Amino acid sequence: MLGNFSKVLSLMFIVFALICGSSAASGQDMELLGAGATFPQPLYSKMFDAYNQQYKVKINYQGIGSGGGINQLIKKTVDFGGTDAFMTSKELQAAGAPVLHIPTCLGAVVVTYNLPGNPKLNFTPDVVAGIFLGTITKWNDPKIASANPGVKLPDMPVSAVHRADGSGTTYIFSEYLTKVSKEWKEKIGAGKSLNWPAGQIGQKGNPGVAGYVKQTPGAIGYVELLYAIQNKMPYGSVRNKAGKFIEPTLKSVSAAANVKIPDDTNVSLTDTEAATGYPISGFTWLIFYKEQKYGGKAKDRAEALAKLLVWIVGDGQRYVEPLQYAPLSKEAAAKANKIVRSMTYDGVPLVK
Repeated sequence: MLGNFSKVLSLMFIVFALICGSSAASGQDMELLGAGATFPQPLYSKMFDAYNQQYKVKINYQGIGSGGGINQLIKKTVDFGGTDAFMTSKELQAAGAPVLHIPTCLGAVVVTYNLPGNPKLNFTPDVVAGIFLGTITKWNDPKIASANPGVKLPDMPVSAVHRADGSGTTYIFSEYLTKVSKEWKEKIGAGKSLNWPAGQIGQKGNPGVAGYVKQTPGAIGYVELLYAIQNKMPYGSVRNKAGKFIEPTLKSVSAAANVKIPDDTNVSLTDTEAATGYPISGFTWLIFYKEQKYGGKAKDRAEALAKLLVWIVGDGQRYVEPLQYAPLSKEAAAKANKIVRSMTYDGVPLVK
């Protein structure tokens, strides 16, 4: 009898150990799912790899464009989305429950091109708008030449390329043009997806636009700064509201963000008033549901997401500058941290 009892105890111990081991393994194998903006994707790849190395939590982030990230969050197929454009009232309504936004960094949308010798060019707001409206069709157009005295411009067609997917990069770029060009505002407007003039080329993602421009003589497009740097592509200085041609750099992007940040962090940085600010700058955000108990989500998964978000706006900011993004200001980081701390699970705060 005692022998059988011992066997039962041994079996119970083994089962208990297996259960505990399985729980530990599942904790270690935690994988959070995200999707959205390609604008910050190089940074997120670095951040998420570093976080996994330190905390053993995997983050699977797919760069499918801001529009895709918003749609996937609304469908609840991801834990968080990435977007360079704050969600619209229509999108927030479609979400069915409060969605929070936290900025993670700032970046520059640059005008990149492929010309013989790739001279350093200046662009005025009218020239940028004219090229993408299709009214400036040759590289030696007088409007381009007047902003670039002494530069020999080729007599070749301008081939404008834009994002074909729903894109926060497009939103930042088009929002800027809507502010500086009456014709653009009336004909095209601002949005993640636009009705582009006939004859222009669409490519998917920042990598798609950068790749097309690099391979096509006479091409011009708009991409996040790092994509131009990584591909060794030239990018122009853009005349800002103060009348100065500003090169996109960490310093000029940070200068553009010298504005008051509202509590929900919904702020536009394009066409900045800052004299030294680069005019096509913007925040990028991560988006997630405030109440995390939905769709059968486990509490430990919600807690893992909250911890990740606190880290991104805190210790994770060390990875921002090396990848040519501008870090959050103290004010922006503090407001982002406060937003994360408002997350709940069944009404109880997730972060103490």
